[in-house]
Amino acid sequence: MKKLLLFCIAIISIQTITAQEKFTRKDSLQGGMRLERTCYDVLRYDLNIKINIEDKSIQGYNAIQFKVVTNTSKIQVDLFENMKIDSIIFHNKKLDYKRDFNAVFINFPFTLVAPTTETIRFYYSGKPIIAKNAPWDGGFVFTKDKENKPWVGVACQGTGASLWYPCKDSQSDEPDNGATIKVAVPNGLTEVSNGRLTGKEDLKNGYTRWDWEVKNPINSYDITVNIANYAHIHDQLNDLDLDYYVLSYNEEKAKKHFEEAKLMLTCFQSKFGTYPFKEDGYKLVETPYLGMEHQSAVAYGNKYLKGYLGNDLSGTGIGMSFDYITIHESGHEWFGNSITSRDIADMWIHEGFTMYTEAVYVECQMGTEKAQKYLSGIKRNVENQEPIIGQYGVNHEGSGDMYYKGALLLNTLRHVINNDDLWWKLLLDYATTFKHKIIDTETVIAYFNKESNMNLTPIFNQYLRYKDIPKLELRITNNKLAYQWVSNETNFNMPIDITIEGKKIRIAPSTEWQTSKIKIKSLDEIEVLTNKFYVNVIKE
Repeated sequence: MKKLLLFCIAIISIQTITAQEKFTRKDSLQGGMRLERTCYDVLRYDLNIKINIEDKSIQGYNAIQFKVVTNTSKIQVDLFENMKIDSIIFHNKKLDYKRDFNAVFINFPFTLVAPTTETIRFYYSGKPIIAKNAPWDGGFVFTKDKENKPWVGVACQGTGASLWYPCKDSQSDEPDNGATIKVAVPNGLTEVSNGRLTGKEDLKNGYTRWDWEVKNPINSYDITVNIANYAHIHDQLNDLDLDYYVLSYNEEKAKKHFEEAKLMLTCFQSKFGTYPFKEDGYKLVETPYLGMEHQSAVAYGNKYLKGYLGNDLSGTGIGMSFDYITIHESGHEWFGNSITSRDIADMWIHEGFTMYTEAVYVECQMGTEKAQKYLSGIKRNVENQEPIIGQYGVNHEGSGDMYYKGALLLNTLRHVINNDDLWWKLLLDYATTFKHKIIDTETVIAYFNKESNMNLTPIFNQYLRYKDIPKLELRITNNKLAYQWVSNETNFNMPIDITIEGKKIRIAPSTEWQTSKIKIKSLDEIEVLTNKFYVNVIKE
């Protein structure tokens, strides 16, 4: 949810900066997929660290198990250059390495041969970046709760998980066999990470180590640390474990407020399939920042309010019927965490689908009409200043429109397909077909084309690759309705519904003027159903 902003001015200024951005070698080292990255496949991370809250530092190691894909004597692992490399151990010997910005090129004493499995233990220490305004900028948050007790969290989407631990910092590779996250924190505090708690140990040095294990693949920015004086609330939804870690003085409030999570999970499981990380459980963890989709440990900081910090992003009133952070960030468990984009340029695959889940939740609870009203309301937040898709290979997210416009694209596709039974089957099969997979925009388009038996490519392209939305031009020719699309896609031929005197009619405009058989005296008689299709309408 990193780029979701409330104020249009902030969005515009960010997009202006993005438009002027010059990409550097540092960007390509983080976003690119050179041989030193593609030659190996991460199998598992075993992270074991101590966090000194007083001086805001980390010390420890990450044991990285990987399979050799292509014979190599060098690999790239990432760690921000402000963090110190203490040593990198392989077969009980130190390895040589060279730093290049945040990339660490590690040299092996001999060629690693595919398909062997190897492990390095990467020891490091230092003071990680402190976020100025998490989660919109990456880094740690060191603060205190209202009882003056430490409260620590981290959010690093977009900036990179390597700001706080060594990893292959790319969404293109997740540890297939999961991870362990062992974090030592000062005695008296609770540390919460992803997955299941497997134990804790008093280290007899003023610290207690909390051990967590994730069974499923997990993207690097989802691995998390949360430290506070937490109360633990356990619940269940059928055979799914629900765990909530909240500041101790919010325990009773949270018990009531988080009942909504059951409604959400019931809805999403009916529409998108079984919760994709059942082995790791579902958690909400109270954080000192607004929220983030940390897999199986969703960050929650919406202050137990409805809407988005008490505001309705849709302007319809419907957004005040649910807790935005609970619903949105949990929707990411299916879209973003289970289905992950290979390059962050395709982050609409996370954010567009997840923003659409909000309307799905509204539809589950309040019906289709309210869901359509909610979606129509979020149009006011779309800027149409930059394309949704960013530049590949340079760690570059596209426009913040990936949220609202991405959701409106999906709603448009629903009404283009014009068959709700098929639409819900498409979404369910999409979520299950690509469960725990890393994909790209082309894969999404190919799936929807095949399963709908329609050529939706021009529609996807228009909304994703260009800043403008299609314009439907209407005019009267010889007392008959004429129409055409104005779009960047030359083959754009999206069908759309209109009403004339209350009667719904489907027309099929192309990018050339067509004169229909529909007799009409005035264009005022026509209503284009823009609550279902995200388009502009021009009546000549």
